[in-house]
Amino acid sequence: MIGRLRGILVTKQPPSLLIDVGGVGYEVDAPMSTIYELPATGKEVTLLTHHAVKEDSVALYGFMHEHERALFRNLLKVSGIGAKIALAVLSGVSTDQFSRLVLAGDVVALTKIPGIGKKTAERIVVELRDRVDANGVAMPANGSMPSGAPLDAAGEATVALLQLGYKPVEVSRLVQKTAADGDDAEAIIRKALRAALGN
Repeated sequence: MIGRLRGILVTKQPPSLLIDVGGVGYEVDAPMSTIYELPATGKEVTLLTHHAVKEDSVALYGFMHEHERALFRNLLKVSGIGAKIALAVLSGVSTDQFSRLVLAGDVVALTKIPGIGKKTAERIVVELRDRVDANGVAMPANGSMPSGAPLDAAGEATVALLQLGYKPVEVSRLVQKTAADGDDAEAIIRKALRAALGN
């Protein structure tokens, strides 16, 4: 499997890229979130990749950041979602925004993403709600955070409250209600717990 490419960016015609790696040209599809960060053609680029092999095709998808690739892979696990829609999701919203929508169960907002209808949005919420953290990446089985996935204070508080057993919708409501500018994760958690207990 191909997990990473480093080479010269030859062409970029969204969503398609051509990367020359030691004289071999790799065709890669990438979301706009990655394409916006690419250097000029002729420059070196390093992309994390997802190598998809099907009976009738082989494809490579490229991402600038691990949390983008993780969300792409999570989306592919949702019934009815293929690579094209997964790329559209990453092109339409940030991984942080997407995760907040999923945790909040905001089906209406999800349907505003190209290619996402109401039924697909509902499946995304049901199938991903317990598998994403505030950056869209898969939650490890032990509940600990994966390395290399920095969160803001609200994101850290969200993960901590989920680990305490609160439901995702309740966590999203509590964090939105209590978080204020300048709060660190500990302050948000304290206020959210007080709110949950009615204090």
